[in-house]
Amino acid sequence: MSQKYTEYKQLQMPAIEQEFLAYWKSSETFKKSITQRSGSKPFVFFEGPPSANGLPGIHHVISRTLKDLICRYKTMQGFEVNRKAGWDTHGLPVELGVEKELGITKEDIGKTISVADYNKKCREVVMRYKDKWDGITEQMGYWVDLSDPYITFDNNYIETLWWALKELYKKDYLYRSVSIQPYSPAAGTGLSSHELNQPGTYKDVKDTTVVAMFEAIQDEASSPLFAKSNQEKIHFLAWTTTPWTLPSNCGLTVGGAIEYSLVKTINPYTKVAVHVVLATALLGKFFKEEFKGVDFAIVNENEKALPWEVVATYKGKDLEGMRYHQLMPFEANAKAVAGGDPFRVIVGDFVTTEDGTGIVHTAPAFGADDYKVGAKNNIGILVMVDREGKFIDGLGPWSARFVKNYKDAADYKDIDVDIAVQLKLDGKAFKVEKYEHTYPHCWRTDKPIIYYPLDAWFIRTTAVKDRMIELNKTINWKPKATGEGRFGNWLENMVDWNLSRSRYWGTPLPIWATEDGTERICIGSIEELKSEIEKANAQLGLQQVVSDESVDLHKPFVDEWVLVAPSGKAMRREPDLIDVWFDSGAMPYAQWHYPFENKDKVEQHNAFPADFIAEGVDQTRGWFYTLHALSVMLFDSVAYKTVVSNGLVLDKSGNKMSKRLGNVVDPFKTIEKYSADATRWYLITNAAPWDSLKFDEDGIQEVQRKFFGTLYNTYQFFALYANVDGFSFKEQYIPVAERPELDRWILSALQSLIKQVTESLDNYEPTQAGRAIETFLDEQLSNWYVRLCRRRFWKGEYEQDKISAYQTLYECLETLSLLIAPISPFFADWLYNNLNKVTNRIDQTSVHLANYPSANLSIIDSDLEERMLMAQDISSLVLSIRKKISIKVRQPLKKILIPILNDAMKQQLELVAPIIINEVNIKEVEYLVDSEGFIKKKLKPNFKSLGAKLGAHMKAAANLITNFTQDQILELERNQSIQITINNELITINLQDVEIIIDDIPGWSIASKGSLTVALDLTLTPELEMEGIARELVNRIQKIRKDSNFELTDRINVKIKADEKINAAINQYNDYICAEILSDDIETVTDLQEGIAIEVNEITYHVLISKN
Repeated sequence: MSQKYTEYKQLQMPAIEQEFLAYWKSSETFKKSITQRSGSKPFVFFEGPPSANGLPGIHHVISRTLKDLICRYKTMQGFEVNRKAGWDTHGLPVELGVEKELGITKEDIGKTISVADYNKKCREVVMRYKDKWDGITEQMGYWVDLSDPYITFDNNYIETLWWALKELYKKDYLYRSVSIQPYSPAAGTGLSSHELNQPGTYKDVKDTTVVAMFEAIQDEASSPLFAKSNQEKIHFLAWTTTPWTLPSNCGLTVGGAIEYSLVKTINPYTKVAVHVVLATALLGKFFKEEFKGVDFAIVNENEKALPWEVVATYKGKDLEGMRYHQLMPFEANAKAVAGGDPFRVIVGDFVTTEDGTGIVHTAPAFGADDYKVGAKNNIGILVMVDREGKFIDGLGPWSARFVKNYKDAADYKDIDVDIAVQLKLDGKAFKVEKYEHTYPHCWRTDKPIIYYPLDAWFIRTTAVKDRMIELNKTINWKPKATGEGRFGNWLENMVDWNLSRSRYWGTPLPIWATEDGTERICIGSIEELKSEIEKANAQLGLQQVVSDESVDLHKPFVDEWVLVAPSGKAMRREPDLIDVWFDSGAMPYAQWHYPFENKDKVEQHNAFPADFIAEGVDQTRGWFYTLHALSVMLFDSVAYKTVVSNGLVLDKSGNKMSKRLGNVVDPFKTIEKYSADATRWYLITNAAPWDSLKFDEDGIQEVQRKFFGTLYNTYQFFALYANVDGFSFKEQYIPVAERPELDRWILSALQSLIKQVTESLDNYEPTQAGRAIETFLDEQLSNWYVRLCRRRFWKGEYEQDKISAYQTLYECLETLSLLIAPISPFFADWLYNNLNKVTNRIDQTSVHLANYPSANLSIIDSDLEERMLMAQDISSLVLSIRKKISIKVRQPLKKILIPILNDAMKQQLELVAPIIINEVNIKEVEYLVDSEGFIKKKLKPNFKSLGAKLGAHMKAAANLITNFTQDQILELERNQSIQITINNELITINLQDVEIIIDDIPGWSIASKGSLTVALDLTLTPELEMEGIARELVNRIQKIRKDSNFELTDRINVKIKADEKINAAINQYNDYICAEILSDDIETVTDLQEGIAIEVNEITYHVLISKN
């Protein structure tokens, strides 16, 4: 045990962190923090797996700080908190990175590179930056078990996924279906609805749109139209934002109850007279009233004129069954290819007149509504675009052209523009224009998706929709609005989960089927797979070999295994992989290789569900959703009890960080420069975790200076004087009740702080906790208690008063080291060890092995805290007046007047009056029971507060408030609120709804805060002026002592060249000055060539100081 507290020359936080990283590692502190609580109640935490094929960013630091601080806090509260690291190793991010690195596309896999080699490369690349992730994890002090992480490509992990899939299969939640799904040509795979709804996937785009003209076929069904057009050609108008889908058109859908008009007009481009059909409600979008019924010859004079007249009107149901000529006929999209009975008008209930023409171009291959209405009406289907996103052969000039620039070709030409131009030339376009709208993009390639017919496997999540909604209401969402709004709305509108992925590197779907698809088996374990292979070997005469050592549950190996159906037919695996989000969604049990191992851990709720998880808000429809969906379907349980969804990290101007903008923050450099603790504290206290954070390095510097600098200086102050007096807490503990009031106050405030911080962290409100600690340190401990008690530490004998001060300040510092440990683990351990190595009060070698403080409610004295707060506020008001009128604090003034609202307030103030007098350097405090006639107050309405509260009544309320009487203002101050009547309605006005304004009185200066008002007497007497000079002189000499590196106990000799004023001040206050500066006497001389120049009240004097 050390006898002295270590003193430092300056605060070096990065050096502290390096020291404690080494210490934690050598002493296995993290491991001990768990093992010493082994057998205690578990607090279950899930680590959302990052992918190690990319580098960590500053946004990872904030989410990991949040996770780490809660886990550290719960550990210090005595819970057993296991934290298993994990790696997300499958899926698109990995594959796309490998393709880019190898210079290949998906189409090359299996041709220029084997699937086995490709997947081998994926396995290598996915852990490429593991050392960087481990580095930032260690550097920022994030405690998570990196020695035994779960890895999603591991066989054991995949085996649990197969078990989960088989459970879903047995419950009939897993099914195969052909439907229109989001598809990413750039990635070569379908996407799930939650992938499509990741943040930033919907982008504003400006596309070429076409109102196409579909020529009606004259026959019996269309005779009602042609009878009104004098047998002239008629065109149905249909609007599309995706002209590339027009070659796949199979029908035109109308609303049965919608009214349509047959309009005679001209083609705006060819100037040829035409008859067109569109919804009556949308005529105004195409035709101007001024040209209605005018002579068509007007176009010869005015090219922009579009004459028109309504010939007849029809209901949509009257148009049903009418046929039209195919808009863009080619060999590949012939009627026979489409199947069914295409190219006719059908009725659908999704048609509206909100935009377009009220007639929907229907391409069943590229829209869910189109597909449903097309199937219902048997209009066939034309899939004229392949899975690369380009037109198939047999479409004339459009063949092999990409519908979007999926290959980033420099010479790419917009096919929508070219189609629109061609339709204009062919007289088949009525209107072509640019249209700005939102369009979904692939979450990984950032390229536009298309809706495409896919034969895919789905999870029937809609079957448990109501249960998912019900259980979601039991989850503690932070913030609550995310759970009720963003996530809740998502559940209300969810669709079945598209599970299939047409890729190579991922978890294979464990379903084998016969060639005709009539018999299937879902494999749920490696043992079952081996058993089925042996059965197939016996029945089909195969020689397949599989062992625990050789098995690899990935492509291409799983595709080589042939199984046998009950009928004796061979079965091969369905070629799809599963959605990578299934991997991470099943991690609560897959990380433990459940149910093959650790059954008790999962089933007895020692590892599932989680008590707490936290990730970015972008996971609301990603990881949070898949965790919830799978847990409900497999266990009829929530996956997590509390979830904190942290917001975005923006740059200091509020812009999203991106490499393109050059505003990305390097977390390694930030931590290296400013320290992990300063970064962590800033990230947590700057904004609530769920609010977007405007990241500014100046803010970290401010935290380093103001918070950690203040705590460091407070420790240094304590260590300096404690070492002088040899304080090591060996004396008998002085009961709090027997300590001076200032000690009792700070200890009461300390216990209130513990209570507040504990409540905040229990409620997952770390920002409130951190800010409460900041307030205590700055406003109560450092700038009040230590400052007011400074003399107790360096004056007087080592007796009970001084020992009480040491014990009190030590307890505050020790408790702060424990309170801040979850947020700033390095500095907390530094402070804790600096204290505890001398006193050994806590039998633990690290703050993280100690218990978190519990509030001792018996020490909390609310009245004492209230009056001390009043003393602080009054002192602050007086000091603000001094600053305003430029009178230094060292210059004593006569008195202050305080209007009293009630007897209790007076009693409280009388108890702290000595503190106020000493703090603001006045001689007395007087109390005004009735300030009427002396202090005149008026109110200024707080329009922001009143507007939010009263809305339209704000103006009337403001008028009443402005005219309040002095009695009404006094009532408002006393009661903190007052009621007024507006339009016979009682309205409560609170103190925060107004600003109290007080005019100064001659000879006085007045200030107020809330219900407190202070008037300072500015009269300066000769006696007061002399005392002020004495105080200034003490201040200057003390500074010379410090600059001269004198010891605290050194006594000195002082000579000063003095004038009449200085002489008078020294003569009158000689004893006071000598006691303060540790001098036996002060010699005044008329001439002094040596010494140091000092300034007192703007006059320069010379002082010579030497050791006694």
